[in-house]
Amino acid sequence: MFVQRRLNLPDLLKRKSFFLFGPRASGKSTLIAQQFRDQATVIDLLDAEMLLRASADPVGVLAMAVGDGRGPVVIDAIQRAPLLLNEVHRLIESRGLRFLLTGSSLVKLRRGGVNLLAGRAWLAHLYPLTSDEITDFDLPRYLQYGGLPGVYTSDNPDEELRAYLTVYLQEELRAEGLIRNLPPFARFLQTMGLVSGEVINFANIGNDCQVPATTIREYVRILEDSLMGVVVEAWRKSQRRKATTTAKFYLFDTGVSRMLSGTKTIERHSDRFGKAFAQFIWMELRAYLAYTRKHYPLNFWRTQKGTHEVDFIVDDAVAIEVVASRKTSNRDSKNLQALAEEGIVKKFYLVSCDPVNRKHGDMVAMFWQDFLRELWHGKVVL
Repeated sequence: MFVQRRLNLPDLLKRKSFFLFGPRASGKSTLIAQQFRDQATVIDLLDAEMLLRASADPVGVLAMAVGDGRGPVVIDAIQRAPLLLNEVHRLIESRGLRFLLTGSSLVKLRRGGVNLLAGRAWLAHLYPLTSDEITDFDLPRYLQYGGLPGVYTSDNPDEELRAYLTVYLQEELRAEGLIRNLPPFARFLQTMGLVSGEVINFANIGNDCQVPATTIREYVRILEDSLMGVVVEAWRKSQRRKATTTAKFYLFDTGVSRMLSGTKTIERHSDRFGKAFAQFIWMELRAYLAYTRKHYPLNFWRTQKGTHEVDFIVDDAVAIEVVASRKTSNRDSKNLQALAEEGIVKKFYLVSCDPVNRKHGDMVAMFWQDFLRELWHGKVVL
């Protein structure tokens, strides 16, 4: 199944060299093959022989790849041979060459003190498939299985997800020596599958996993570094109602969240459906901001007492509340109305499964498909 991705790599490289990060199996290698064809030299560090050569002789491998320097050089899975970055740095400086450096983990790059090119390469991300990229998008399937290309398009998506998580545990964690004691981390993963999208309570999660809160903080950092999840900071600019300062955590994919949580099926009228639906909208917002190079913060707002909460705030300008209801009422917009009283945010969206769109002043209630269509056409976030 051919999928036209939103991210255009050749266009990025016309501006500058780039790091391209994305979770394992998000489609980086496929995208490179589709968009560059024979126009770029690819050093594939997932190939064991190439990895051995690059580790032994990074200068020689790059010299052969660069050649006459007419086309860009792609180094796939740069985290596997980070010493190449020293020579990449030199070639960017001395010859003005363009590189695309892809990775599915930041562990070695963040923790190994390696050369991150000091601004000579910008940063881009590739995420799971979005609704805008999938022909005949199926919401229940997406909430159940997520947007990893090999999973969403599979005839056996549950098997693909199980295999994916097994590879993550075996290769990303155990092989890197990040987790010495796997059972508590496995319990942690299950808990994070259940609480993805909620405010992080390190003490409670630690009690569930039978490890100290300090260990949970380290586990969360591991998920971030392996691109399996993101800490979403609270929006703190409200004055009339004091805001919480505690962050939320989202796993990167709805299918991964479900599989980790042990949930077999996401039933339409369950709490799990509502959480997965909100996570899906977060995934779309995150991808849209990344692919359109809008470097805006994506936060949430929650009052300190928990009386009011708005799911997403983009750049202090756009607020989005997500509800799974098939029929919305004024009661569903009470949190947006409370936020509006702060006088800071200007646009307000109530996104739901209600097919009837309504507008009340600056507040718009929209069917999720209509909202996402507006989002991807650049009409929501300006």
